[in-house]
Amino acid sequence: MTNLMSRVASAPISWGICEVPGWGAMLPTARVLGEMASLGLPATELGAPGFLPADPEALKAELAEFDMTLIGGFTPLVLHDRGRRESTIATAKAAAALFQRAGASEFVSAVVMDEGWSVPRALDADKMHHLVEMLGVIDEICNAHGLQQVLHPHVQTLIETASDVQRVFDSCDVKWCLDTGHLAIGGVDPVAFARQSADRVGHVHLKDVNMSMAGAVLRHE
Repeated sequence: MTNLMSRVASAPISWGICEVPGWGAMLPTARVLGEMASLGLPATELGAPGFLPADPEALKAELAEFDMTLIGGFTPLVLHDRGRRESTIATAKAAAALFQRAGASEFVSAVVMDEGWSVPRALDADKMHHLVEMLGVIDEICNAHGLQQVLHPHVQTLIETASDVQRVFDSCDVKWCLDTGHLAIGGVDPVAFARQSADRVGHVHLKDVNMSMAGAVLRHE
């Protein structure tokens, strides 16, 4: 039987380390990893650029100082814009190569409007078709690197509301990162999602959320 803790990891976002541009100051890496390790967590996601080394050997060495390994990382991608196809593929390949060489298994993708995380706009049929097509391309990149892509519904991305989730869910067979907080804010019952679509869940982010504030967040206020 697999030990439960061997299936549990942490993520720097729980310490306020966020990939969104301009989010703010980051706590010292040694403090965050030390606190993760003190909780008995054996692995972590990568976190925002600059939080952990971009060189895979240096990354593994730093985590090893805390008896930890890398489980994967959160990778924002522009998938709806045909003009960005090649640059997006290059970004995905670079991230996948880092994860592979660092011993990770999960490629957590999020579909952003642009690198600045602009407020998402409704997509026409052509852009949505390209987005779904690109999820398949990212799957192929991940498979080539021994990784599993899991799609992360996320506030202020193109997959943030219940209708966004359903539209993409019905359009392709990509695996999902079941993020309890972001799904709840977007109007999806995470428990129902897990029960109805367990075969599509590849990774889980357990988060709590203050639902009294969720509406304002979803309105980008």
